[in-house]
Amino acid sequence: MSTEPSLNQIDDYNDNESPEKRKLIKLIVIGMVVAGVIFATIKYNFNTVSDYVGTPKNPGINTAR
Repeated sequence: MSTEPSLNQIDDYNDNESPEKRKLIKLIVIGMVVAGVIFATIKYNFNTVSDYVGTPKNPGINTAR
């Protein structure tokens, strides 16, 4: 015989989660979204790309005006 519990014996099966577990999962999801927004904002604001095209040996076009 198998000693593994069936799905009906598991506490969290079929919408029987505890309120604490639901709250924890919501906090984790919200925290991940907030962290993603922070990282995206930092990447967007500090992504400075030079418009200079070329190398010191072969100067290219300087598009700065």
